[in-house]
Amino acid sequence: MAAYLIADVEVTDAAAFEQYIQEVPATEARYGGRYLGRGGSTRVLEGDWEPHRLVIVEFPDMHSLLEWYNSPEYQRLKAIRERCAKTRIMTLEGVAA
Repeated sequence: MAAYLIADVEVTDAAAFEQYIQEVPATEARYGGRYLGRGGSTRVLEGDWEPHRLVIVEFPDMHSLLEWYNSPEYQRLKAIRERCAKTRIMTLEGVAA
């Protein structure tokens, strides 16, 4: 069953964040990840949420998502992201077809 990584990213250093943007897609792809949304326009329909840069990545399953998130290649990029952005990240398990 598919699993989704949903991130709300407030970039604090755009120049440094550029390296993350350039390198992270290849790491996700190695674990079956593909972007469903990445930094596009958003509109809040209800509530007081003020999203920044939203990202949604689909993985084949939760195991693949967590393998990517905990992988050594992502840990290096995660450290870059943590220096140049404030991020809220969650996972969501999809529904069985």
